Amino acid sequence: MTAAEPTTAMATTYSEHVSELVVAGRERVADGVVSLVLEHPDGEELPAWTPGAHVDLVLAPDLTRQYSLCGSPADSTRWRVGVLFDEGGRGGSRHVHERLEVGSRLPVRGPRNHFPLVASERYLFIAGGIGITPLMPMVAEAEQAGADWTLFYGGRRRGSMAFVDELAAYGERVVLRPEDEYGLLDLATILAPQTGTAVYSCGPEALLQAVERQCAAWPPGSLHVERFAAKPVDEGAETTTFEVVCQRSGITVTVPADRSILDVVQDAGVNALSSCLEGVCGTCETPVVEGTPDHRDSLLSDEEKEAGDYMMICVSRAKSSRLVLDL
Repeated sequence: MTAAEPTTAMATTYSEHVSELVVAGRERVADGVVSLVLEHPDGEELPAWTPGAHVDLVLAPDLTRQYSLCGSPADSTRWRVGVLFDEGGRGGSRHVHERLEVGSRLPVRGPRNHFPLVASERYLFIAGGIGITPLMPMVAEAEQAGADWTLFYGGRRRGSMAFVDELAAYGERVVLRPEDEYGLLDLATILAPQTGTAVYSCGPEALLQAVERQCAAWPPGSLHVERFAAKPVDEGAETTTFEVVCQRSGITVTVPADRSILDVVQDAGVNALSSCLEGVCGTCETPVVEGTPDHRDSLLSDEEKEAGDYMMICVSRAKSSRLVLDL
């Protein structure tokens, strides 16, 4: 059948862990930043996670936002997130800052991790603003593993930089660079080409693009970044119609040029998970069985895109005329 035809197929639902959690702690950790501690209301253990993981806070039926876990993976009874108030945002951070308080309950989905910490002899961590959150458990793990590491942490002002008191325990391994005191991070010096070093960076798009330029000459696979917003769209990218076979559901649809795979398969009865709709969070990641994806997400690495084993169906399309997906 095509997307335009009615379907009598039974809806196919793909799910992941959802917990109804309670806000057990709320603290202002910098100007415009609050941290929330989330626990199960009955004290039950929460799903395990690793540094770099994030969760979805389901703030309202039509308001779900992703936040990095920034506590300790060893603590199985509580999760911590840090949330920056974004005056020009879409309402998620405003909801957190203005409506969530100790005792508030909300569904939390996940965790999932598309930003894992790989084993390395040495690490360079580069954070900008609230981009410090996924790096907090990474530096703790690197320290515990006895690795050589340094964190460069930039922000507009010292008072706007979250968790600096916690990071002070690491001494000179943490280099704080508030912009009003030092200017922008000296990435040319920090990222002089070297081997045996993994680079992890999270922060504003301008920082990440600058880090990517500086790491262009590094060995492949050295750089790992996480974005909070989608990369700028290539306006010249060709958009065509193609066919998608949902292998497990037994449904075939036609995806027109003006719609996403996600929209079309959902209309056809496949209840595929989604969240950001920008190719950033990874909720809609789908295995590719056959065909060539046209990757337009901001999450997969160049190597992962080249392999073509998975795709983000909220934004990515097809280079081939037909895709077979594990849906």
